[in-house]
Amino acid sequence: MIARQKIKYPVSPSLRQYLYHFDRQREIPKVYDELGRFTGAMPYEDPSGRETLWLTVMYPPEVIRELRPRLTSIYTELKLGRDTAQHEHLVVDRIDFGDFGNSKPFRVRVTNLFNDNSDYFYVKQADASRIYGLELEHILSPNRINYLVNGNTLIEEHISGVPGDVFLRDYLNRPGLNKVRIAKEFTKFTERSFIRLLGDMRSVNYVVEVTPDFEEVQYRVRAIDFDQQSYEGNGNIYLAFRFNSNRKVTRLAFEVLNRKSIDQYVAEEHAQMARRAKVESGRLRALLGVMRREDIAPREHVVTLARELDRMHATSGFGDCQSMGELTAMHISLMLDIKPSNVVLNPPS
Repeated sequence: MIARQKIKYPVSPSLRQYLYHFDRQREIPKVYDELGRFTGAMPYEDPSGRETLWLTVMYPPEVIRELRPRLTSIYTELKLGRDTAQHEHLVVDRIDFGDFGNSKPFRVRVTNLFNDNSDYFYVKQADASRIYGLELEHILSPNRINYLVNGNTLIEEHISGVPGDVFLRDYLNRPGLNKVRIAKEFTKFTERSFIRLLGDMRSVNYVVEVTPDFEEVQYRVRAIDFDQQSYEGNGNIYLAFRFNSNRKVTRLAFEVLNRKSIDQYVAEEHAQMARRAKVESGRLRALLGVMRREDIAPREHVVTLARELDRMHATSGFGDCQSMGELTAMHISLMLDIKPSNVVLNPPS
């Protein structure tokens, strides 16, 4: 069972040094606390008229006048890597607040005045485990992640796609849907999440990218919430198919894929992740070298998860790990058959 209130862990000086080295730490406005100065809110409805968990918030005129240029400069920094006059034609026309989960994010809509095209980014509280999740996604998954950090403010780029719960509700039974491809991608996504110990992949925490190809439609399942990176002690939390909200697609996978096909797709994901780990070995070793020396979960979670992983892998080595970072490094090394020295730096003497 997932803890109702996850402990927030500060971004340590060592992690900030890592972020600075890899150009994630930027001198952007620290706006998270300021965004909390809203004075009114109303439920946000999606384009089909369904009420969502988001609230569209309103601010006093003097507050929004201060916020708008700071938010557009953040958007420009996120997209262009610098703050320039490129944002003069951009306007912040809506801010939504998510009073749910642990991150309590703000979603900012930015619109181009020349063509009315809109884009989004998210402002969250900087939390160490979430940042480790973003970095591991960037390094080990087929997806690139764009985010910035300054102080207690974390800026994340919007990840486009059909929300997982919407896809399972409205798309899964459509005529002509290639169910084998959906089952294949969900199998690979489940394995990818487990290898890097990303938990809580319920259907609301991932999206499905739908891309027309020359003959068939291609799908990719992408995580959008990294709050539960290497945190929970229950091993089942890291297995997406264990969640009730994914029951439909789990059942579909077992209906349309035989054991040999499942084993093939799992092996493919292992091989691809191992290649990415090799290409990004320096970055991965630096990240896990910092992560293994920090507290990002309660000690009892570390002990429980070590016991769970020993049971899953029929081994006893995880019991020697003292932190979630050590567990994550050992798990990646074991799952991808990589030498431990190629995954994590030796701790300083």
